[in-house]
Amino acid sequence: MSGTLYLVATPIGNLNDISPRALEILSQADFIAAEDTRVSMKLMNHFEIKKPLLSYHEHNHVSAGQQIVQRLLAGENCALVTDAGTPAISDPGEDIVRLCAEHHIPVYSIPGCCALISALAVSALPTGRFTFEGFLSVNKRSRKEHLASLASEKRTMIFYEAPHKLLSTLQDLCAAFGEDRRVSLSREITKLHEETLRMTLGEALAHFQQISPKGEFVLVIEGASESDDVSITLEDAIALVARLQEEKGLKTKEAVRQVSADTGLAKNELYDAVLKSR
Repeated sequence: MSGTLYLVATPIGNLNDISPRALEILSQADFIAAEDTRVSMKLMNHFEIKKPLLSYHEHNHVSAGQQIVQRLLAGENCALVTDAGTPAISDPGEDIVRLCAEHHIPVYSIPGCCALISALAVSALPTGRFTFEGFLSVNKRSRKEHLASLASEKRTMIFYEAPHKLLSTLQDLCAAFGEDRRVSLSREITKLHEETLRMTLGEALAHFQQISPKGEFVLVIEGASESDDVSITLEDAIALVARLQEEKGLKTKEAVRQVSADTGLAKNELYDAVLKSR
């Protein structure tokens, strides 16, 4: 009989946010798979938990993932933790969950802290429907295509961003959504210098051009309104077609049909432009 994988949410700042159940699972697991064993060791030492730690991160997730699965199949129980927050959300933990599903290994989530939900809750923006977009790519083309695909998105959008990339990201967001779009910026959630700023994208850009960004940020951005007349260039639409073909394996006509429906551009015009761009 196989063991069980537990996805254990850990504090994103304040150690008092860990749940009694999370501590119980960490104490009872046969081993703990951690994104950074040095970070997790501090948490384990604080709560006097002594368990073997196995390193599992984006650079070794293939080999380490197979090792974890083999130990689970042998009957051991594993607690998976990330540096902070909920494992498998925008991190390599999703690959282990997939492997476990393929091998019919039980997986349970031990709920707790999640930065995106905490930031959304205090954003004062609509929370009924939202989309989590994670980190924007550092590749300029991929970044532009990603934002172009969100031009007509009406749900509240959530992004993560590092302090040294915040200014360039705000510039790109202003270009994509307009300077008047509302945004809530939360940083250092649950920590000593926790702060949430609510303003427009243009005001946020001006603010951080004067004040150097510090701490990890969660950006919660207002979705497009029904009255917004969002335009998209033919060049952007061609890029969106290419992205759909690459990511979803769609044929040219299928990708063109979807982009045409999403953007309002004429299907025949877009199809001809795609063919000419090749």
